[in-house]
Amino acid sequence: MKFRKATRQDVLSIIQLLANDALGQARERYADPLPETYYNAFERIHADPNQELIVVEDSSNEIIGTLQLSFIPYLTYQGGIRAQIEAVRIREGRRGDGLGQKMFEWAIERARERNAHLLQLTTDKQRPDAIRFYEKLGFKASHEGMKLNLAIVDSYTTGK
Repeated sequence: MKFRKATRQDVLSIIQLLANDALGQARERYADPLPETYYNAFERIHADPNQELIVVEDSSNEIIGTLQLSFIPYLTYQGGIRAQIEAVRIREGRRGDGLGQKMFEWAIERARERNAHLLQLTTDKQRPDAIRFYEKLGFKASHEGMKLNLAIVDSYTTGK
């Protein structure tokens, strides 16, 4: 298995992975060809040195997993770096064989290489299996996360 930074040619496979569950199907537009918005997003991620979009390939170079690491520099912790892991997905048919564990081990090591003092994640409360998996890895629900959907706020303020 090989971990590498994603290329533009990987975007279709990544979106296919992101769209392959009930929550992803509701928010992603997987089609061939993909909407250009995905490629624009890839270019922004690729150009940002604090973003790493990663794919995992099997021995036949098929993409079987993906994740995104964001490195967030901040003033607290004496100018520390916080690593955020998001969009962890594994190809259907490859789930349950230890790949998720290996992906997190890789991500933890990568966060250490970048001198992050913390690796954090968010997960939807509608994903109880994922929450149990993260807890088994040692993640703790230490904070209460909150989100503000700006599209909804915009609709309130504009009346649209």
